[in-house]
Amino acid sequence: MGTAGMAAAALRHLRSGGAAHRPVEALSRPVEALPRPVEALPRPELRCVGADERAPVDPGEFRRVLGNFATGVAVVTAPAAPGETSPAGFACQSFSSLSLDPPLVVFMVGRTSTTWPRIARAGVFCVNVLSAGQGELCRAFAVPGGDKFAGVAHDAAPASGAPRLAGVVAWADCTIHAVHTGGDHLIVVGRVDALGTGEETGPLLFHRGRFTRLRD
Repeated sequence: MGTAGMAAAALRHLRSGGAAHRPVEALSRPVEALPRPVEALPRPELRCVGADERAPVDPGEFRRVLGNFATGVAVVTAPAAPGETSPAGFACQSFSSLSLDPPLVVFMVGRTSTTWPRIARAGVFCVNVLSAGQGELCRAFAVPGGDKFAGVAHDAAPASGAPRLAGVVAWADCTIHAVHTGGDHLIVVGRVDALGTGEETGPLLFHRGRFTRLRD
């Protein structure tokens, strides 16, 4: 099932209240006591932004100012899709949790990414939250092309089979739930199927264009 099909199935599930997946005791309660199904908001109209609508913000200044927002760093991986011989992966700074119920996460990827189509074809991915000492690993996954997994210790994530990198502080194994447009990026929403923690060395952080780490 493609991304659009998965998103449609998820919407049908929400509108039906997910009755097929409720425990027996929930089905025995009065109808008025059951949770009301979540209604999706209308999808906004998507269109290109005209040149006369663009805010007068210099791209370099935009990057400099927003660089003051410190973030964690992750590597998003996916198993080899049918017809491919190697897994896919790229370094990602724009990752966040999105929803607790259902458990959803989100990451952003550039529309020109050559790795994203491979992840999309796989339909699943694993987010690997890097530890403080994995800066070089992040740089390796930030470079396009080549075998990024050469010499990198990893095993298969339990639900998707995507590479789960050794030494990370946390990981989330996901199925692609929805994909939205966001300017020159795509907003990828994943449903978390499994997750866990790893090393307790603290996370790798990115701030003002360089890697850093938490300090006591």
